[in-house]
Amino acid sequence: MSDNHPIMITLRDAISGNGFLAGITLSGRALMRREDGKWWMYGVRPAAIAESGETVEEAFARFRNRYKEVLFDLAQDDRTFDSFKAAVEQFFYEADEDSEDEHLWEQALQSIRVANCDPPEPFSKLPREAAESKPSQITVERLDRAGARFKPSDNITDTYSVPMPRAA
Repeated sequence: MSDNHPIMITLRDAISGNGFLAGITLSGRALMRREDGKWWMYGVRPAAIAESGETVEEAFARFRNRYKEVLFDLAQDDRTFDSFKAAVEQFFYEADEDSEDEHLWEQALQSIRVANCDPPEPFSKLPREAAESKPSQITVERLDRAGARFKPSDNITDTYSVPMPRAA
């Protein structure tokens, strides 16, 4: 089994910018790894974030907060919705050097599939989803547009899950 644990994340934010309100929905990838007595969560998509914690939950919470801080910084820097959207998309799709973490994520997924086993503690209680059914993507939409309609089904809970051993 690999020391890298592939994680799939889903995050939804409403971010106020300079004269606009944006809704951002992220479906991303991260690696969890135990190093130096802590759990580290390394972003794969988005790649520019890494955070640690005493537990997997704490590492996720810190990663989540750091991601939100990046969105706040981008909203502060960009004067229009279009430039904000472009900056968020660039941030999300920019790979780490040599796409190393993306390769490690794929290797960890293949390791799970070859072993065809349940995830180890502390990941065994996390939801499982087919990686193929949840591609990495980000959606940035303007929420303050004329005629916008909002409904409770638009709400998305922050989640992190582990890939299923077999493709669905």
